[in-house]
Amino acid sequence: MSSALKEFPNEVVTSSHVRFVRVPGLDGEAALITLDNGHDHKKPNSFGPAGLASLDKALDEVFAHEPKLIAITGKPFIFLAGADITGMPLISDREDALAIAREGHRVFARLKDSAIPTFAFVNGAVLGGGVELALHCHYRTLSSGAAVIALPETFLGLAPTWGGTMLLPHLIGADKAVKVIIENPLNQNKMLRAPEAFALGMFDTMLEPADFIEESLAWAAKVVGGEITVERPEADKGEAWDAALARGKAVADMKLHGAAPGPYKALELMALAKDVDFTEGTKAEDEVLADLILSPELKAGLYAFDLVQRRAKRPVGVPDKSLARKVTKVGVVGAGLMASQLALLFLRRLEVPVVLTDLDQERVDKGVAYVHGEIDKLLYKGRVSQDKANRLKAAISGSVDKQVFADADFVIEAVFEELSIKKQVFAELEAIVTDECVLATNTSSLSVTAMAADLKHPERVVGFHFFNPVGMMPLLEIARGEATDDPTLATAFAVCKTLKKNGVLVKDAPAFVVNRLLTRFMGEILKAVDEGTDPVTADKSVEPLGLPLSPFVLLQLVGPAVAKHVAQTLHDAFPDRYGVSSNLDRIVAAGKSGIYLWNEKGQPYVDPEIEAMLVTDGEPSTSEELRERAVAAVADEARRMLDEGVVAAPEDLDLCMLLGAGWPFHLGGVTPYLDRTGVSEKVTGRRFH
Repeated sequence: MSSALKEFPNEVVTSSHVRFVRVPGLDGEAALITLDNGHDHKKPNSFGPAGLASLDKALDEVFAHEPKLIAITGKPFIFLAGADITGMPLISDREDALAIAREGHRVFARLKDSAIPTFAFVNGAVLGGGVELALHCHYRTLSSGAAVIALPETFLGLAPTWGGTMLLPHLIGADKAVKVIIENPLNQNKMLRAPEAFALGMFDTMLEPADFIEESLAWAAKVVGGEITVERPEADKGEAWDAALARGKAVADMKLHGAAPGPYKALELMALAKDVDFTEGTKAEDEVLADLILSPELKAGLYAFDLVQRRAKRPVGVPDKSLARKVTKVGVVGAGLMASQLALLFLRRLEVPVVLTDLDQERVDKGVAYVHGEIDKLLYKGRVSQDKANRLKAAISGSVDKQVFADADFVIEAVFEELSIKKQVFAELEAIVTDECVLATNTSSLSVTAMAADLKHPERVVGFHFFNPVGMMPLLEIARGEATDDPTLATAFAVCKTLKKNGVLVKDAPAFVVNRLLTRFMGEILKAVDEGTDPVTADKSVEPLGLPLSPFVLLQLVGPAVAKHVAQTLHDAFPDRYGVSSNLDRIVAAGKSGIYLWNEKGQPYVDPEIEAMLVTDGEPSTSEELRERAVAAVADEARRMLDEGVVAAPEDLDLCMLLGAGWPFHLGGVTPYLDRTGVSEKVTGRRFH
């Protein structure tokens, strides 16, 4: 380890194990370096100072042996998940930050500068610095089973600065590099699957997982022996490069509005990569990484990342999983779009029979047809086999008779958001299902306890609130009613895990967490419009936060009628803090889908008909005044929710907003942001943390 490089106290060291192997057709030995931190795939390989030192030592041994080729691979299912980010919050000195940047470049460059051909055998998940390690190798093979491939740094507040911004644009072209470095991370941290990464040109060949290492060695031997020549197109370094970076900036502006430096620094480095040599470029990467490691945005991003990786996977207050009941059949009450999305998700993840019901056969048929159509899309994209597609289609059915739920273990309703209707549905279900069947409600704002109040078995009713679109949004707010028992709750969380969602236990309180905080926030924006603030000014007032959607674009997505319903529910519960906008009433009455229309260039403008119907009374606010109001309202409501015990801790509020509302990682969760900016103390008299 370099003497200037300080150790990370809690680093889980990824060791580099060397073995020399004979490969048919190769005149000499191949050196195979396997990265392994001694744990299974649930704890991925990563590089901190000690991990880099281990690779450095392994390369000393390999170069001294003078093999015919050098290959690096990972433990089963994992290549390398990049830098050990858990140690980064401990770095407080810029020289220490520079040291970790330079050491990564120095060790990785040994592969790039090697006179012996170097290969990366990417056998599984590869992220961040793992991708950059592979890029430093002369050649790269990829397992077709690798499902997690990404450079996610800009999502966290960093940039790919162990060579990523210098090497990737030259390998696959600037436009594709912008997709991987900027667009995918800022689009909910989208990961690439193996076929996508291979199609982009990031790898030279893709091989089947069963005998991946053997086939990779055989392929590498043919490359060294001259039987295979790898040809790569030269990147366009003309106007196409500049146009790609301009597109990347437009994406960053749309998502962040300049609120976090990471993506913009990455674009600056990619612009530099067009003209400077690799050595000069990596020196610039060192300086950028040193700056970003010490930035508040990174510390916030790492807090958010830790919540999603740790707390989300171990929800607080959940009964022992041994109490969960087995689910062999699922029922969905309703066959509209939301219900059909739910049916598809249960079908794909649980792989048990799923049956939907609705008021008439036409609606039922439409719901089943939607599911069939989505399965056909998955088949076309190669996400499921023909056999699996056939099995999934055979497992979905529909009926107008709720008697089909008689043998179901889990029934979820997705009917109109009206308490009396939901109570009626549950009353009908209770007369049909078994005593142990879980009855779940997808309500976004109504009381789970009230729904179950008249049932003989209220203990088996639970809130199971999904977010739209169901297939993409990772959060499930799981609400425990006053009577909900432990086996029901344990079953709900077990199903949640099988659905690959992150469940947060919430108290049965009006609108739970996300809708309650968002509605309080949105209420200030709408109130300002009622007072006379121009809609565009109101909408853009919170741009400096870098939210993924502006308030009125979010309103368009949710729908004014739904927003009004949630606001009314909260107004009924807390009339002193929640109002219902008179102008929102007018928009709903007029049947409008939102405040904006979009022109031919995809730019929003206020619908003239809505502008004409707005009635205002009061004084308009400036952007800064309105932003302060909205953030203060969130601080006040967050404190009240914690005092009421809606969730166990501030971390759960943050987790809900990160996963259910797209709260930006660079803000680090709602409560740290309120603490960091001083709003929490100003509004509530104390910090959340």
